[in-house]
Amino acid sequence: MSPFLARLRAKIGNDLLMLPSVNGCVFDRAGRVLMARHGDDGLWATPGGGVDPGERPQDAVVRELREELAIEVEVRGLVGVYGGPEYRTVYPNGHEVAYVIAMYACTLASGTPTPDGEEINDYRWVTEHEAGGLTTPAWTPLALPDAFAWWREHGG
Repeated sequence: MSPFLARLRAKIGNDLLMLPSVNGCVFDRAGRVLMARHGDDGLWATPGGGVDPGERPQDAVVRELREELAIEVEVRGLVGVYGGPEYRTVYPNGHEVAYVIAMYACTLASGTPTPDGEEINDYRWVTEHEAGGLTTPAWTPLALPDAFAWWREHGG
């Protein structure tokens, strides 16, 4: 949790927050996407996180992937912006959040994914079909097909 978010939580407790966030769909040369298993709930999703005050969303996705997986990525383009009831969650600690997610298509610039052991505890490269077999948040099946479609049109 960022210091900014921690200060907000100290004031409002577990009440609902609407948060801007980013998500990085990192594709390899075979067109597979990097999925990460999140330590708080055990669900698989493309990695990402919150946008800090004054931070550009595109810079936030680069920072989040560096922090969570120790990789550097090149942002190739914006897949889309997502929100709605499927993007609302209550964390095990009781914090309620409604996310608005800017999803970016990326490629690996350097590094080997190494989970931070806190936010992320595992990773794997998956095809679109394989992604459907993972236990994911409710929003993943809504947004991930758009990322694969974007990659088929613009990537490679």
